[in-house]
Amino acid sequence: MSTAKLILDGQEFELPVVVGSEGEVGIDITSLRSKTGAISLDPGYGNTGACRSSITYIDGEKGILRYRGYPIEELVNSSLSFVDVSYLLIYGEMPDAQQKAEFSYLMTRNSTIHEGMKNFFDHYPPGTHPMAILSAMMASMSGYYPTEDDEGNIVRILAKAKTIAAYAYKKSIGEPFMYPVPKNSYAANILYMMFAHPREEYEVPEVLEKALRMLLILHGDHEQNCSTSTVRMVGSSGTNLFASISAAIMALWGPLHGGANQQVIEMLEHIRDNGGDYREYVDKAKDKDDPFRLMGFGHRVYKNFDPRAQILKKQCDDVLDYLGIQDPLLDIAKHLEDVALHDSYFIEKKLYPNVDFYSGIIYKALGIPTDMFTVMFALGRMPGWLAHFREMKHDHDTRINRPRQIYIGAGERHVSEDLAG
Repeated sequence: MSTAKLILDGQEFELPVVVGSEGEVGIDITSLRSKTGAISLDPGYGNTGACRSSITYIDGEKGILRYRGYPIEELVNSSLSFVDVSYLLIYGEMPDAQQKAEFSYLMTRNSTIHEGMKNFFDHYPPGTHPMAILSAMMASMSGYYPTEDDEGNIVRILAKAKTIAAYAYKKSIGEPFMYPVPKNSYAANILYMMFAHPREEYEVPEVLEKALRMLLILHGDHEQNCSTSTVRMVGSSGTNLFASISAAIMALWGPLHGGANQQVIEMLEHIRDNGGDYREYVDKAKDKDDPFRLMGFGHRVYKNFDPRAQILKKQCDDVLDYLGIQDPLLDIAKHLEDVALHDSYFIEKKLYPNVDFYSGIIYKALGIPTDMFTVMFALGRMPGWLAHFREMKHDHDTRINRPRQIYIGAGERHVSEDLAG
């Protein structure tokens, strides 16, 4: 085993070096404090590996994203459903025919929520954000199902999340709830439960179902991001799966994480409401002294084109062509996309359109309201969260997460001295 050497106060310490299956190198500092009395300082954990994981591999420099070894491009362009990809993420392998049949049956069987939970929707104040409802309802499920049944609850959460999300939307517009239809795919049922009405026939258009399926798969997992790390952080305390997923939903709600696709649309609305001159805002984005930022461009991990965005670009064009939508927001978005792909400033700084840019546009084209964008993201990310919780529970190295800090407050002082003053 190779080691790294650390010299501190003239003393030399050896630390083990860990190499991942794709050649990623990490220095194991598990014993750093016990050996040296020092800790590492890494605000935001951008250089810290909190665990070993076999679920997702990302190479930001090369624009690579793989689930369990499978390139995201192959998964999206295959005949696999979102449920198939969910099974792969959670259990590590593609389901065989029997496993697929059993898992699909369980997903269908568990797709409705407990009838008693419907009453909860009546007591949220008007205007409650659907992410708050989704998180609260997820935590509430711990009162209806045995919290020690992790394997059963994995299926329950994945199956019921879409129903809870659709019900939250229906409640917000005063329409009756629609039950999921067994023959529909996961993606089709989301659209059906959101947009169908009891007195009207509604068939989900295949193009729209395909687009949402693609969005769900592309959001399935993304390694140790904020919300996924929250699942592991909360779950490490030994709490139940419902609580961990509820916390992850809250983490995803943040505008710097899952709320970014909502910010894209809000930015486009701002440009439209101020005359629609997109070039003015491109110039503002280039001005280092101007606080304005173009939302949906660049990515913290990908230093190349976000592979998910490359896939969504074509899907975005297909959806807009199919719907024939004439929308000033979408026109502005297409202009901004063209600038980002051809302007030397954006190319040199690698500020390519990212997955949030295209997903926001597609969600809007599908008729999904802006405050539901992050909910859609949560539904896609659900299998990844479940996979990480399951992996953490089966990892013998798991211990309660407890980061350290460097204290920078006041030194020792005494109440008697301060009162005397």
